[in-house]
Amino acid sequence: MMTNLNAIGLDVQKSQYLAEKLNELLANYSVFYQNTRGFHWNIRGEKFFELHLKFEELYNDLLLKIDEVAERILTLGHSPKHNYTDYRKISQIAESVYISDGAQAVKDILQSFKVIISLQRELLELSADAGDEGTNALMSDYIRAQEKLVWMYSAYSNH
Repeated sequence: MMTNLNAIGLDVQKSQYLAEKLNELLANYSVFYQNTRGFHWNIRGEKFFELHLKFEELYNDLLLKIDEVAERILTLGHSPKHNYTDYRKISQIAESVYISDGAQAVKDILQSFKVIISLQRELLELSADAGDEGTNALMSDYIRAQEKLVWMYSAYSNH
């Protein structure tokens, strides 16, 4: 029985599938991160100061989550993907083109959150099924915080 458990006591096959889904999340986070950097750099217009700062807060938060997701994959005994060739193949979030319009950037961010939160809900179910409390707690924390960000960005875009 113990032979099909990994180093942290989880089923090897379920852990492998979780790691694959976490790599998918990592790819989406990485593209979302780079898109948000672009929004931060290229934003123009009357809301420049407000959005420039908000986009910086967002990409700093995404960078922390990228690191946490990668470390969770390692904790499960697998390797995080780390190149954009892989990311572009598996990410549902597409690389953005040059966007300097704040409203368009916010719309793109909201669409990216929809993808990210959906993936995290799937991971929440998978990790619960695998008895993986570590991944489950991470996804739960992310979802709660990001639902609030969706509310805030949505409120901004409906001004």
